[in-house]
Amino acid sequence: MQSRSWWWLAAGLLTVCAAMAQPFPTKPIKFVVGYPPGGSGDFVTRTLGEAIATELGQTAVIDNRPGAAGNLASELVHKSAPDGYTLLVGSNPYINKALYKKLPYDIEKDFQPITLLGNGPMVIAVNSSLPVNNIKELIAYAKKNPDKLNFGSSGNGSAPHLAGILFNSVTETDMVHIPFKGGAPAVQSLIAGDTQVIFGTSPVVLPQVRGGRIRALAITTQERSAAIPNIMGMKEAGLPDYNISFSFGLYAPMKTPPEDVKKIFDAAVKVLKRQDIREKLATQGMDPLPNNSPNEFRLQNQRDAPLWSKLIEASGAKVD
Repeated sequence: MQSRSWWWLAAGLLTVCAAMAQPFPTKPIKFVVGYPPGGSGDFVTRTLGEAIATELGQTAVIDNRPGAAGNLASELVHKSAPDGYTLLVGSNPYINKALYKKLPYDIEKDFQPITLLGNGPMVIAVNSSLPVNNIKELIAYAKKNPDKLNFGSSGNGSAPHLAGILFNSVTETDMVHIPFKGGAPAVQSLIAGDTQVIFGTSPVVLPQVRGGRIRALAITTQERSAAIPNIMGMKEAGLPDYNISFSFGLYAPMKTPPEDVKKIFDAAVKVLKRQDIREKLATQGMDPLPNNSPNEFRLQNQRDAPLWSKLIEASGAKVD
């Protein structure tokens, strides 16, 4: 009887060890995004998060945590276990580092960059009743009617917010910023006429442009985009010194096992090379741009940091 008991004990230990030895991942993967449903961040997260999880043999859980320019989402991921099961989809973290005097996390010490997911121009659009049809007319109208134009964005510190601030700086206009908790409510405000101008990501703005509810004037990059061929770039619109775009990347809590980070990275790169995924992103005005390694993505963010900091400091952009 005693030998039989030992046999069952040994079998039980082997079962436990086998379960513990199962390679990552063995359960659903949560993708946290700092914007509400309906915006570009939500679109990218759902499209790519679900595809990456499927590539890893799991299902995706999309967790929308809008607010504080993405800081709520970042803090949630920062406080999560570094086991690869909770990931952040967000814009360049150095934007918030430049905007906020104090953050509830450390960008360098608390997050492991994995890869850039996509990049794209923003769209400048106006309420259909506004008597402007191009960028030059918008500038002239803004100067003739100081403090009478409000521009909406997806929130303080967002790329659309900074695009509007940069526009004011380059054109010497003074449109008033109205922040919203995401691109969808910002574009609804534009349609309603509560705001007159929007700097928005293409997934939010383009459907309303195509539906004739708002009027697009230009995209925020110098040249036209292959994904948005019918809207002129800033050089063509008469502002060759204006150029800004938005991007989304994938991040994990620091101390996530390197082998798990590599699995996530490999899955993301494979997904971003798929033609169907590229076509989905293209319809939203975004180009898939995976990095060659997580470290390359980290260095890319660090190279861009001075540009964001200089823009925010020079323009006087502040978090309300």
